[in-house]
Amino acid sequence: MKYVMDDLSVMTKALEILAPGDWFGVKGSDDITWDSIEWNDIPTITEEELNTKMNEIRTNFTNTLYQKYRASEYPSIGDQMDMIYKDNKNGTTTHADAVEAIKTKYPKG
Repeated sequence: MKYVMDDLSVMTKALEILAPGDWFGVKGSDDITWDSIEWNDIPTITEEELNTKMNEIRTNFTNTLYQKYRASEYPSIGDQMDMIYKDNKNGTTTHADAVEAIKTKYPKG
């Protein structure tokens, strides 16, 4: 699975955070910029505020991407509990090894 956050998604999320009560639309789909926004009323935010928030969202998405990949590959809770039980019973490290392999594959940051 590949996780992607396109410009339209980033802009929409930023607008929902910065201008939650404002009505707007986005025209076009090729070049998503401040000029792409069609406001129903006078904007309550500036272009600079929007760009700053969009950069924050992109940075947060990139910095936490490893979490999404890890979550999709970890065994189910039931399978992990079974591994832990069998590890305790048999003196093995199957669970720790499985978790470590995923953490190594998708390191933080």
